[in-house]
Amino acid sequence: MTDSSSDLDDIFAQLATTADAAGAAAMFDTLAASLKARGRWHALFDLRLLEARISLDLPATGELTGRGGEGDVSPADRDQLDERSLAACREVGWPLLEAGQVAAAWMYLRAAAAPAEVAEKLAALANGITASEGNLQNLDDEETASRLQEIVHVALWEGLDPALGIDLIIRTQGTCNSITAYEQAVSRLPARRQAPAAGVLVHHLHREVASALAADLTQRGAAVTAVDTSVASIIPLLDLLREIGGADDASIHVDVSHLQSVLRIARVCTDPDVIREAWELACYACRLPAEVVYPGEPPFENVGESSRMFFGAQLGHDVDRSIGFFRRSAAQARLEESGTLPSDTLVLLLTRLGRPGEALHAALERPAEGPMPSTMLASGMLPSLVELATAADSWDALLAVCRERGDEITFAATLAARKRAHQSR
Repeated sequence: MTDSSSDLDDIFAQLATTADAAGAAAMFDTLAASLKARGRWHALFDLRLLEARISLDLPATGELTGRGGEGDVSPADRDQLDERSLAACREVGWPLLEAGQVAAAWMYLRAAAAPAEVAEKLAALANGITASEGNLQNLDDEETASRLQEIVHVALWEGLDPALGIDLIIRTQGTCNSITAYEQAVSRLPARRQAPAAGVLVHHLHREVASALAADLTQRGAAVTAVDTSVASIIPLLDLLREIGGADDASIHVDVSHLQSVLRIARVCTDPDVIREAWELACYACRLPAEVVYPGEPPFENVGESSRMFFGAQLGHDVDRSIGFFRRSAAQARLEESGTLPSDTLVLLLTRLGRPGEALHAALERPAEGPMPSTMLASGMLPSLVELATAADSWDALLAVCRERGDEITFAATLAARKRAHQSR
């Protein structure tokens, strides 16, 4: 907002009069009220820092030194300055966010506000834009497009709300770009922060496949209820598959690379609805012609079938058969020294099935780590050995392995956990 010369003359005169009549504190209040009214939030932040210095009898400008311009700022004054600075960040950041100036707002709020609160308001801002716009991939309004880009940057690339960022990339740039963005920005986050964003991808692809199946059936003359992909209702993907011919029909309704990527990403998810949709996507993948699928890494060489067993077991389908498959794959990988993913997958599945004792045994058989921990371990998808021993109330095997491996840290942690568990009974 640009101020006219008369407006500036008025405020300067008012400040001078107020300073003479009521002192510096009153002058600062007057200027703060004027800056707020004119939406000059960056200037308001500078004013609050100046006000803090003056109130603590520190130099108003220039290098920050102690009272009287000598020595270092005392710890007490430093704490006061920090507190006032954070308060100024909040005072300035929230109005900027409400005005849609996301990048500017985040500059102030990243250090001064609870991330969950900022994420909530950012989502509300995004919802307001998406509700009022049609096709987000062809926006004519440059201001709206720029605002969406800022929201994506803060939500995804700054890590504030990865799920929101992925959702907006799906809406503005499509499935392929959203998967790429997930791999670049989300896949290295802790598992608990990955899961919501992964769930967004699973939900999106599930609806994409269901919509394509329904359209295919309609084209063939079948009476099919239209699939509303805009709502989070349960879509009967398996019913559509049966209608179209199940495994006997070789038609393809989705980019196979997208499908396989999402099935891999979905392993981080624990929400039952997401697991169900991932399982249905895996069932769809099982019917694809062999020549169009890409081989995965063991134990997911056959991505569709292995994923169907992995997700299906978590829903209660063919549990023993699935465990047997992943157990054999882990044993084969140990024999061939071909990596830890098969063992990690077995431990993860057994843990999710509520079998901590078996999971602990599988984890203790797991090959020793190389220079870097596996992706599942590094992301926190797998529980620690001590957590598994605690859940299973089984300690001796872990203590023995710690002795064999010379791992005194885990040995000490196990002893401490065992004592705590026994004391809590």
